[in-house]
Amino acid sequence: MKTRNQTDISEFLLLGLTQDPALQPLIFSLFLSMYLVTIMGNLLIILAVSSDSHLHTPMYFFLCSLSVNDICLSTSTVPKMLVNILRQDQSITYNGCLSQVCFFIDFVGMENCLIAVMAYDRYVAICHPLRYTVIMNPHLCALLVLLSLLLSSVVALLHTVILLHLSFCTDLEIPHFFCELAQVLKLACSDTFINNLMVYLVAVLFAGVPLSGIIFSYIHIVSSVLRMPSSGGKHKAFSTCESHLSVVSLFYVTGLGVYISSSVTDSSRVSAVASVMYSVDPQMLNPFIYSLRNRDMKAIVRMLMGRTASVM
Repeated sequence: MKTRNQTDISEFLLLGLTQDPALQPLIFSLFLSMYLVTIMGNLLIILAVSSDSHLHTPMYFFLCSLSVNDICLSTSTVPKMLVNILRQDQSITYNGCLSQVCFFIDFVGMENCLIAVMAYDRYVAICHPLRYTVIMNPHLCALLVLLSLLLSSVVALLHTVILLHLSFCTDLEIPHFFCELAQVLKLACSDTFINNLMVYLVAVLFAGVPLSGIIFSYIHIVSSVLRMPSSGGKHKAFSTCESHLSVVSLFYVTGLGVYISSSVTDSSRVSAVASVMYSVDPQMLNPFIYSLRNRDMKAIVRMLMGRTASVM
C-alpha cells in the first residue's frame, strides 16, 4: 500500500456515526441538543458558584474548574461534527485533526486529574475537618488545578509531537465523529510502537494513579465516617460525597464501557457509538448530578432561575 508522508496530507475524512443520509438530521438535532445542554448546564454551575459567597469554598472552586473543562472538552469535538453534517462535508484538515487529538487528550486528562483532586478535597474535609481551611487554602487549590492542567497539556503535546512523525496510507478515512488517537494510529503505515507505548503509559498515569488516589481517599473517608458516633453526622458526611461519587462512577464506568466494547467487537461503528458515552454524556450529565444531588446548589439554581423568570 502506498504511504504518504505527513507533509503530503491535507485532510482526513470523518465518517461519523453513520453514513445514512436519512439519519443525519436526527444525529444533528441530537448532538446539537446535547451540546447546548452541556454548555448551558455548566455555565449555570459557574454562575451559581460565582454569585453566592457561601459557595466560595475549595469544593465549589474545583466544581467550577470541572465545569469549565467540560465545556472545553465538548467544544473540542461536537461543533466540528455539527458543521460537517450541515455542510455535508466529512473532511477535517491535517492540522485540525492533530489539534483535535491534542485538545481531546488534554481535556480528558484534566477531567481525570480534577476528579482525583476533588476526592482529595473530600478526604481532607471529612478526615481532617479542623485543619480543612488550613490545608485546602486558596494557594494549594489553585496549584492543584494548575498542576492538573500542566500535566495533561504536556502529555497531550507529547502525543501530538510523536504523531507528527508518522507516515499515513492512502486510506485516510476515520470511522468516527472526531479524530480519536486510536483511530488515527490505525491509519499509519509507519511503525507506531512508540505511540502505542505512550498510550499505555498515559493510561496508567491518567487512569491508574488518579483512580488509586480516589480509592485511597474513600477508604479513609468510609473509615472515618463509620467511627462517627451519631447517625446524623454519618449521613451528613456521606451526603457531601454523593455527587462526587456519582461523577466518578459516570466517568470511569463509561470509559470502561468503551474499552470493553472495543475489545469484544471489531466494528469501528460500534466503538464510535460507544465513545459517545465518555466524550459527550458525562459532560452533559455532570451539572445535573451536582445541581440535583446537592442542596446548596439546588437552592442557588432555583434562585437564579427565579431571577431570570422575573426579568423576562
